[in-house]
Amino acid sequence: MRDKVIQENRLTLIRKPWPVILSLVISLSCDQVPRPINVVDINIAQIQENILSGRTTCRMIVQSYLDRIEAYDESTINAITVTNPVALDKADAIDLLVQQGEQLGPLFCAPLLIKDNFDTEDLPTTAGSIALLNNYPPDDAFMVQKIREADGIVLAKTNMAEWAFSARQTVSSSYDTTANAYALDRVPAGSSGGTASGVAASLGVAGLGSDTGNSIRGPSSHLALVGIRSTIGLTSRDGVVPLSFDRDIAGPMANSVEDAARIFNVVAGYDPADPYTEAGRGRKESDYTNFLRTDGLEGARIAIIPNMVYTEDADTAVVRLFEQAVSDLEALGAQILDSLDFDLQKQLDRENMSCRRFRYDMYQYLSSLGDAAPIKDVLEVLESGQYSSYAENSLRSYQNRSMDIHPGQDEPPCPDYLDNQGRQAYLASLVSAMDADRIDAVIYPTWRNPPAHIDRGNEEYKGDNSQLVAPATGMPAITVPMGFTYGTLPAGLQLVARPYQEGLLFQYAYAYEQQTKHRRPPEGFPPL
Repeated sequence: MRDKVIQENRLTLIRKPWPVILSLVISLSCDQVPRPINVVDINIAQIQENILSGRTTCRMIVQSYLDRIEAYDESTINAITVTNPVALDKADAIDLLVQQGEQLGPLFCAPLLIKDNFDTEDLPTTAGSIALLNNYPPDDAFMVQKIREADGIVLAKTNMAEWAFSARQTVSSSYDTTANAYALDRVPAGSSGGTASGVAASLGVAGLGSDTGNSIRGPSSHLALVGIRSTIGLTSRDGVVPLSFDRDIAGPMANSVEDAARIFNVVAGYDPADPYTEAGRGRKESDYTNFLRTDGLEGARIAIIPNMVYTEDADTAVVRLFEQAVSDLEALGAQILDSLDFDLQKQLDRENMSCRRFRYDMYQYLSSLGDAAPIKDVLEVLESGQYSSYAENSLRSYQNRSMDIHPGQDEPPCPDYLDNQGRQAYLASLVSAMDADRIDAVIYPTWRNPPAHIDRGNEEYKGDNSQLVAPATGMPAITVPMGFTYGTLPAGLQLVARPYQEGLLFQYAYAYEQQTKHRRPPEGFPPL
């Protein structure tokens, strides 16, 4: 196995009463011989059906993904930072439970890729920084814990833009540059580019990313995936290395709406360690897969935000795909309004739309690591030289206050999300405009331009729509594959709904996905 594999730690199979929700009756043919199966673009349900039928085993599934990582990753996309040395042990434990007819969690034997800013107690968490190469957190992030409790498998960690600074590309000082699986000379966007390219290339069945302004939806769009950014307050960020806590969101990235909904079922919900989730307490749906209907767009009223589509820098190929998507939505029973009585620029110009709080939030995270924290203040990274050229300018921008000020006292210069009058006014204005026309969701291209060339990520960075609505308002947004430009370059359709209407987003995205079937795996990563 590759030298990136960590050769230590143990398997901890967490079994608590609450995730035991799937009662299984196993009937295996006496002459059935389990064999490896093709895992390219397979989904979670297919994995589980093949295991329960006796056609394969969880160990074979996990080994197939590990073999694909070994065969493809380092020589092509460089998405994986470390594989889990106990993944096969976890698979064996699941196979034993299957043989015994025991109850299993809803994600049993789903091998997942985890962005390298999620704490994992058995693997290092670097946030893309060489300064954190030896950061072994004392416990799992909330979402990682929930995945393990649901019998999902933490297969590997994935590369990310250093400190999550870049929406443009995925470059880190810890593991270098990640490429787009559809075109190795193009970026996967950032900062969750490792998860996106890894899932697209079937190095894992799905994964987790984080999104401060773009970083789930942008990479998902660039890699023909489904990615959802939840309402602020519906999902926990506990144990996720922060960029800006008042905007950070974590969530699933998958090759289908169904898998995204399955994972969302597990990872969403109240967490006493994240104060923002108090506002969302009791707002989680019991099962988001109940919203997955092929007729889910019938009667929907959806509005376009034109100045997120028809701009001078918009690529005409992306615009054509978007216009085709509008036609497809109408054919599926949706009523599309070509505008909304809403001044986007006025909202973006409001005071305190963003807050420079990275140093403060990082101090809170590093303090949670206790004496084992590799550093105590992110500004120490500048003194040590442990950073890439891509991160230097962003790090230096936090030297705007005296180094004598303790980072824990260098408080954010703007209010928290719920107390931020500008952001709450933006939210109220958009919801009011939707109410006035009885609009259920708004749409626009996730990115108005194709993925940039990997050696021109800065110069060609334009058209990133994900930054403009959901992060500031706290509204939920989902991206779903919209097709391909120039033959091989993916584009995404983004839908935004009112707070806590994730179920509606899954419903609309699923109906569109099932009708259009735009998702196709990238060439260059065939079955082994």
